[in-house]
Amino acid sequence: MHAASGSRLGASHPRREGPVDLRLVPPALAAWATAAVMLDASPQLAGGLALGCVLVAGVLLGGWGSRARRERASVPPEGGRDGTPVRGEPLSERPRGRAPNVPRDRAQGSAQGRPPGPARSRPPGPARSRAAGARYGWSRTAGAAVLLCVAAAGVSAGLHGADLRRGPVPALAREYATVTAEVELTSDPRLARPKVTGNHMTPDSVLINGEVRNIAAGEPDGIGGPDRVAGVAGVAGVATRAPVLVIVDVGGRKSEGRRTGGGGPADVGRGVRQAWLGLLPSTRVRVTGRLAPALTGGDRIAAVLRLRDRGGRAMPSVVRQPSAAQRIAGRLRAGLREATDGLPADARALLPGLVVGDTSRITPELDEAFKETDLAHTLAVSGSNLTIMLALLLGPPGLAQQVERRGLAPRLGIPLRTTALLGGVLTLGFVVVCRPDPSVLRAAACGAVVLLALATGRRRSLIPALATAVLLLVLYDPWLARSYGFLLSVLATGALLTLAPRWSAALRRRGVPPRVAEALAAAGAAQALCAPVVAVLSARVSLVAVPCNLLVEFAVAPATVLGFATLATAPWAMPVAKALAWCASWPAEWIAGVARTGAALPGAGVDWPGGWGGALLLALATSVAVLLGRRLLRRPWLCAACAALLLLAVVRPPPLTRVLTGWPPPGWRLAMCDVGQGDATVLAAGDGTAVVVDAGPDPALVDRCLSRLGITRIPLVVLTHFHADHVAGLPGVLRGRAVGAIETTGFAEPVDQVAFVRREAEARGVPLVLAAAGERRRLGPLDWEVLWPPARQVPEPEGPNDASVTLLVRSAGIRMLLLGDLEPPAQQALARSPAAARLGRVDVLKVAHHGSAYQDPDLLRAVAPRLALISAGADNPYGHPAPGTVAALEATGAVVLRTDRDGALAVAGTGTELRVAGD
Repeated sequence: MHAASGSRLGASHPRREGPVDLRLVPPALAAWATAAVMLDASPQLAGGLALGCVLVAGVLLGGWGSRARRERASVPPEGGRDGTPVRGEPLSERPRGRAPNVPRDRAQGSAQGRPPGPARSRPPGPARSRAAGARYGWSRTAGAAVLLCVAAAGVSAGLHGADLRRGPVPALAREYATVTAEVELTSDPRLARPKVTGNHMTPDSVLINGEVRNIAAGEPDGIGGPDRVAGVAGVAGVATRAPVLVIVDVGGRKSEGRRTGGGGPADVGRGVRQAWLGLLPSTRVRVTGRLAPALTGGDRIAAVLRLRDRGGRAMPSVVRQPSAAQRIAGRLRAGLREATDGLPADARALLPGLVVGDTSRITPELDEAFKETDLAHTLAVSGSNLTIMLALLLGPPGLAQQVERRGLAPRLGIPLRTTALLGGVLTLGFVVVCRPDPSVLRAAACGAVVLLALATGRRRSLIPALATAVLLLVLYDPWLARSYGFLLSVLATGALLTLAPRWSAALRRRGVPPRVAEALAAAGAAQALCAPVVAVLSARVSLVAVPCNLLVEFAVAPATVLGFATLATAPWAMPVAKALAWCASWPAEWIAGVARTGAALPGAGVDWPGGWGGALLLALATSVAVLLGRRLLRRPWLCAACAALLLLAVVRPPPLTRVLTGWPPPGWRLAMCDVGQGDATVLAAGDGTAVVVDAGPDPALVDRCLSRLGITRIPLVVLTHFHADHVAGLPGVLRGRAVGAIETTGFAEPVDQVAFVRREAEARGVPLVLAAAGERRRLGPLDWEVLWPPARQVPEPEGPNDASVTLLVRSAGIRMLLLGDLEPPAQQALARSPAAARLGRVDVLKVAHHGSAYQDPDLLRAVAPRLALISAGADNPYGHPAPGTVAALEATGAVVLRTDRDGALAVAGTGTELRVAGD
């Protein structure tokens, strides 16, 4: 004991932790499972389940009570030969020299220094009966507790589910009715992440969670009738309380000159968007829109209320201002955003996310980098945010109840009870400022569990505390039982309380420094338990999650503390807040840099089967890896070899990858990336250098393709036209690579994608140039000529496809024709142009428009390629490539390959010996 205490005299108050108390775990898990299942159940089924559980629990408790009374009645009134005292006998009158319930002969033997003799055999006495009864009673009590928790969870979930389905809103949503409603906002308005649908981006939308408090069917001008819509009567001015998701479409835009000139697109919805984004939770607004059923079942919304911006009609009409608490929270959050306005882009985006979960400034590229490295939890409101602030207040773990406790509170002379009160106030303020959303309440509960660890230093009480938090949260909000965020929070907290201490102790026994051991154990344990759930959501496993989390761990605390200090001082002293924000920008920039660097590694992650089957497979693989890891720790050289192999798998040096996988093939000239339903073509121009033609719809996919090809320098990016399936992946092309210029068509539509390309180029200082027919360039072994569009295209094209940049490329004797998305009118015009003489007998044809049916047969016969490559997404809804187009190409003698079936494609060889390889 003295050696373990680290003191010659030993610990002043030695304390040995007992076994972990798991009695609350079964009731919490049972309530969790019941809530997840019963949210869709009818009230009758929920009531029947609750009644049955209560009755069975009553029988169990009643049986135990009867047995306990019988046990007490069977106890003899007087002591026996074993020395059992007479009931009511005071302890002072027991014979000296022996303990209660110890036979006299055994007590005398012990007193004389002899080992006590064997106990005489006797029939079971009252003590044994009481022990057996205690075990019997404990099992019955535990079963009754589980049943009562199931009953409570069933009732709570049944009521919440029934409340979601009742009232006029679900009925009107099934009829897609137009309504005028008063909606109370329950979340911050947020911009929807843009997505590529076909060849265009989804329109700008504002998303808000709210509750319909009053609803009237039909618009104010009488459309649909004031009292009856789609067979639903009596809904004019009906008071209700139905949660809805409000979607405000603000994508209306004015057209501008098609030929590139100056100025960006004029977004007529900018005023509507800003009006919605400026609203605070608890604000009540009156709106007119169309109801629709929720897209997916099991959500906590009764319907979707869609508002379309038609001449400003989607502008919110405020009926009631937000509450005082929300106004204060909004002022604090606005002050934080203002204080971070002058910071670099990454710090400006990250700090509000680290402090209060405000991710409105996070770009899709940065968000994807955080997901690839499993650092997305740092951008969400989590229990770690609160834990950091509580640790600053209380001090290190285990010292909160000691005189030597360290922290801000004891240094200021604040007593322990007042410190606990301040911790509660801090937690309440955290919930108010970060909004009392379910995720914030979950974070506060998990933070409170860690607060218990800081306050007591005893791990034995932490599992019951976590189980209690889970139980109370599920009973309060049963929808959390279906939340992946809730599941991840519980798993991460449980890992830190159970696995991490054991792994840390094991590492310390093997000579790892204590702080390093704790960090490694915490990151590894959280990853081991959370990775299967993440695989369900993303069908991908990150190989860099643990090192990236370790690298950002020491930066998260200062960034969070300085961010909270900025939040608190911004409304009162903006210059001080800006200075604090500038200090916080350094660790924030480090976190963003780690995320970007980790995501840019070729082997940052591996694809994994999605769904719960994939999660189970990953859990088994993780268990095997942990068991093998325990053996590997005893062999340092073997550990080093495994670490080296993992490093090679993550970095994937191109020479080694080429040897192991055969990709890319040696001497490749052209590579067509598999980017789904879009185009991205790479033309080799030397060691690590290439010209990229189009960027595809997904930055992550094109970035991964370029990394696998070993491309680090891109003198020129050619964007054939501005459709989203060709330009939306531009951030992935620009990520971590030296880019000389971006060449585009002169037809500047769609205007939103034109603005997107200009913003990306300006942010990275890459110049934009225009392509025109007749342009010739050369780069190393590569030379190309622009065949289309002409400087003045007459007549003006009907759309962006017919203005696609068309290239004739030569490399090592291979002639390659890249048609972009040209459609028959432009293809026919190209066949009649002066460049038509150079189109015959090309070696490789990049088929136009993903192999759609809109092709000019005469051009295909004139080109007569040896190899036809088609870039199309698997199971795309457009039927690309069209069977007729494939048949027409094969009729010319071409070998047709397509990315939806063959994956990424690479062309190698020379003009006389053409080779093609698939990834």
